[in-house]
Amino acid sequence: MLRTALRNVLAHKARLTMTALAVLLGVAFVSGTLVFGDTTANAFREASAKHLSGVAVFVQAEATTAADASGSEDGRPTSVLDAALVRKISQLPGVAAVRPTVDGEATLAGKDTRPINADTTWQNLATNYAPGNDGADSRFPLKQGRGPSTAGELAVDAKTAEKAGFRIGDAIRLATDGPTLTKKLVGIVSTDDPRVTAGGTLTLFDTGTAQRLFLHPGQFNEIAVTATAGADEHALTDRIRALLPERGAKATSGTDLAVEQSAQIAKHTRSLTKTLLVFAGVALFVGAFLIANTFAVLVAQRSREIALMRAVGASRRQVVSSILIEATLLGLVASAAGFALGLGIATTLRPLLNATGSQLPDGPLTITPTAPLASLAVGVAVTFLAAWLPSRKATKIAPITALSSVDQAPPARTLALRNTLGVLLTSAGVLVMFYVSTLTTGEQTNLMLAMLGSALTLGGMIMLAPLLARPLITLVGKATTRWFGVTGKLAKENALRNPRRTAATASALMIGLALITGLAIGGHSAQRAMAIEATQDLTADYKVTNSSLHGLAVDTANKLAHVPGVAAAAPLTSAGFTTRGEFAAITGTDPKAFGQTVRLNFRAGSLRHIGPGKVAVSDEFAQKLGLHVGDMLDVGKSTGTNTDKTQQTAVAVVGIYTKISATDDVLGTLADVLPYSRSQKLDNVLVKAEPGQATGLDQKIRAALDDSPLLKVQSRAELSRENNQAITGILTMMYGLLGMAVVIAALGVINTLALSVFERTREIGMLRAIGLDRTGIKQMVHLESAVISLFGALLGIGTGTFLAWAGGNLATSSMKQYETTLPWGQLAIFLALALVIGALAAVWPAHRATRLNTLQSIQST
Repeated sequence: MLRTALRNVLAHKARLTMTALAVLLGVAFVSGTLVFGDTTANAFREASAKHLSGVAVFVQAEATTAADASGSEDGRPTSVLDAALVRKISQLPGVAAVRPTVDGEATLAGKDTRPINADTTWQNLATNYAPGNDGADSRFPLKQGRGPSTAGELAVDAKTAEKAGFRIGDAIRLATDGPTLTKKLVGIVSTDDPRVTAGGTLTLFDTGTAQRLFLHPGQFNEIAVTATAGADEHALTDRIRALLPERGAKATSGTDLAVEQSAQIAKHTRSLTKTLLVFAGVALFVGAFLIANTFAVLVAQRSREIALMRAVGASRRQVVSSILIEATLLGLVASAAGFALGLGIATTLRPLLNATGSQLPDGPLTITPTAPLASLAVGVAVTFLAAWLPSRKATKIAPITALSSVDQAPPARTLALRNTLGVLLTSAGVLVMFYVSTLTTGEQTNLMLAMLGSALTLGGMIMLAPLLARPLITLVGKATTRWFGVTGKLAKENALRNPRRTAATASALMIGLALITGLAIGGHSAQRAMAIEATQDLTADYKVTNSSLHGLAVDTANKLAHVPGVAAAAPLTSAGFTTRGEFAAITGTDPKAFGQTVRLNFRAGSLRHIGPGKVAVSDEFAQKLGLHVGDMLDVGKSTGTNTDKTQQTAVAVVGIYTKISATDDVLGTLADVLPYSRSQKLDNVLVKAEPGQATGLDQKIRAALDDSPLLKVQSRAELSRENNQAITGILTMMYGLLGMAVVIAALGVINTLALSVFERTREIGMLRAIGLDRTGIKQMVHLESAVISLFGALLGIGTGTFLAWAGGNLATSSMKQYETTLPWGQLAIFLALALVIGALAAVWPAHRATRLNTLQSIQST
């Protein structure tokens, strides 16, 4: 049987090529994901190890705002880790060296004056350059120049310098959370920090400058302690803990911190790997259809051969074994090649994911034994299981009666049972999804229920595909017959000849397009909802914010109000508060200017009634707490970040408005809210331009605010684009991942057509003999491919649309403006894509069909 299996593999190389490609691509996805997960985890571990290299104890500050600790109004954090504590730690027995650090964020402006990496400022790391006894900071090896030593100097990482075109001696503009600064570039360093390698920037200052920018003089965020040779790490940790105040800092041994970070890294990468493996599973599931279809056709085509084997003494088990051995050999070879291809996929996943906002570091490929073993096991198992059912059917071929059979039609009972199960599964799935359509929250149980309903619906549609094939293909066939005549009719009849084979081929395409369609509809609806939410009821022409989230100076709105061309500038700030046991948020603004920049509909009262001690509340909040105009609202406001410090005050409710995205639960004056906002600064300023003055006003706004690199001046269109940016990146990535399933489905169409041409060799010869030319044969094969692809596309797009509609309500809890909207343009593209797949898939089989010799084809048996 082994020799027979080997002979069959070698004898049907062409027919098994597409099957091998399907296994190869599926396994490549799996192996690429596993290698990528190991590589990412190893890169994180190496970056962490370098950060902790030689560190015996790590002391970290728990930052609080300066206002909480000392009454300072500068808004910068404060730390209990100061120079005095550093001296005490350095004098402890067993301490070899102490390295205190100051961390913050700084956004640089490029030579074109535009900010670098302004959209993800949290990746723009800034810290102090702390040289050791050798005059260098081991964390940041110098590539050019020297480290900064005075307030007017800085250093940057090599990637940022290359990207921005910085050179030693350049004057660089930057901002942290205050005014624009200009400093001289004196050094370029290298770094392995994941934030920087993932696309962020690194800015280094001397220690004194970093403290003034991010903390206060003499304060630090972290202290790394190196122990002397032979010192007990845990004992040293205990001695350092004894020096720390009761609150505000913690000390962890280097070993314990490494274990903690390793666990966090494993959790992060494991979650990411699982997500990617889901898409790999979809690709393999689609590939299973191709494998099963191929072996089913091969069994039918080799019925005489199998019958002869049975006639000469082969048992049923031996027949099954020969086919399964053949599938296993195919799986082994394709899986090995797939693992090699997966290494290439692993290298491309990091930049792909980083483009969507992930923070993944650089690192060499890491291949553990798990990846190749799991890839081989998955590839062989999927191929083996997909070939099992066709192998069982081979045992039903009788030694005598099958000798004259070429292609047996499926038994009616089998189709009847399949159709019955398909109806039951589809009905169950549709009922579950109709119930899901009534849910309005995206809780985990509801999401799991939606996934179950989707799986049941897709499974039912796969089983019903042979039943649906005849009416749908007949309908499409009327068009092909009318437009193309006899070749169109032949194409329709060929597609209907074996409904199960046609359905299996179309089902692979259906799954891929159903998932992509659902994703497209959900993404389009979410983007539309977020675009509406970003600008709904907003009449302002520009929104001014600080990209670092540190807020804007209190006088920003006043400055902008005096800019030529500005009609109104409304300052906004927010704060959290508690009342009647409920947490809520309050927006503070200038009511008069606010009314010129937003459309706010009042059910009772108006903006002009808002004043000191007088607020308006949203309709949702009023209904929740049973508030009416004239009620007094007792507010417990937390001061800063210290929730133990609260101030009870009472405000009068003078209005009730319809809730919009620009406001919180309560709306009051800026003076009432500002003292209780987290940063005691403005969150943003809404700017309304005078008639005809909106164009170019953004440049005037930037100039009035010192053109800080942190400044974001966004028009309404830019606000919508920014809101959709994250979704767009994720959708692009998911389209790419699901595209693998569509590619495999296309291979299935090619394989089915090629096998169909082979088994219809004599028929094609007869058609040629009675007058159908090569062009007609080619057209017939192309039309058959188009009919099958169109059938799969209609099922996929229809099913995906239904699932997206039914599950759409789950998004309304997080996006109130969400409404299922069909992206007709994208759906048309998907339909056109199916036709393109059909056209391309038919190229090789059609060419093969036209190359058949007429006389030899007629004589073939």
